[in-house]
Amino acid sequence: MGEVVNTLKVMPESPEVDLEALKAAITDAMPADAELHEITEEPIAFGLVALNVVFIVEDGEGGTGPTEDAIIALADVASAEITDSRRLM
Repeated sequence: MGEVVNTLKVMPESPEVDLEALKAAITDAMPADAELHEITEEPIAFGLVALNVVFIVEDGEGGTGPTEDAIIALADVASAEITDSRRLM
């Protein structure tokens, strides 16, 4: 099995959400089998900023599910979706 790099777009509940605190919460929530690579900010509209969370997991059963579930369960997260997934060579 190989490794897969994934990008998860995380939408905060509102523009008032403290993005630095949310980034810290995402970092703390990452499962042991996922390696956080980076978190970048993407302006959306009207002051709302999405976070693009790039992480690496083993290509196997479960895939990105545990990481998605952990991040969606955080306070101040409205939604999260995988926007990119690529196998590492």
